[in-house]
Amino acid sequence: MKNILLLVHDDAGQESRLQAALDLTRALDGHLECLSALPLPIVVGPAGGDGMVMMVAEERAEEAAHKARIEPRLAAEGVNWSWTEASGYLPTCLFDAARVADLVVLNRRLERSDPIDMRYFATNVLSHTRALVVAVADTCDGFDAVGKALIAWDGSERAMATVQRAVPLLALADAVKVVQVGDLDSSAIPMENLATYLSRHGIRAEIETIADEGSIAVSVRLAAEKFGASYIVMGAYGHHPMREALFGGVTRAMLTACSLPMVLGH
Repeated sequence: MKNILLLVHDDAGQESRLQAALDLTRALDGHLECLSALPLPIVVGPAGGDGMVMMVAEERAEEAAHKARIEPRLAAEGVNWSWTEASGYLPTCLFDAARVADLVVLNRRLERSDPIDMRYFATNVLSHTRALVVAVADTCDGFDAVGKALIAWDGSERAMATVQRAVPLLALADAVKVVQVGDLDSSAIPMENLATYLSRHGIRAEIETIADEGSIAVSVRLAAEKFGASYIVMGAYGHHPMREALFGGVTRAMLTACSLPMVLGH
């Protein structure tokens, strides 16, 4: 887990993404890849031509100014980093870069009013790559990799694959706890088996079945608060992401109910 991808863009969540990405890069002794993606406007009809050229020129100037502000900070942080510039459809640029990343740091914003729809970006990465997404709140001031980690367990193959990929991060945690809400069906992977798996990686994990407090998301949030967790690890999107977007789901509810950084996999 050495390749950390950060989307650099001048939006409300940039500072929280940057701080979390820097903390993760230091903790994992990794390399921070900063992706600056220039969105190309789609113009139909007579409004193109010179108008489109001006729009692209303005976007390039804004990205250049943003780069000039960020690069000196990166140079002073004592981490290995590089800067990649891409242009085109933003989700596609991010997806292409995420295919060779271990972690992708994004925000957890759900509101559609922001033209930079981080939830859509996260869904795209989780659905089409093996990278884990670290989703942070806009108010996040970093990522405490050596704090306590809570694993929200549902016994699925998706959750198991997420934990397997997160082992290098979990190995840094001061304590690890696995919680499941209520009983699981017979096809689920028992959390005792997960604890055994982790122990063979040198990770001692406490396990607990917790009561349903009205919703899985609320139950996990309360357990995380009681445990003093610094972050949560969980498999994302048990149903199709579009269905979760329309009708809700545990992933969406967790992103809404809990302000802790979340490490998500699919």
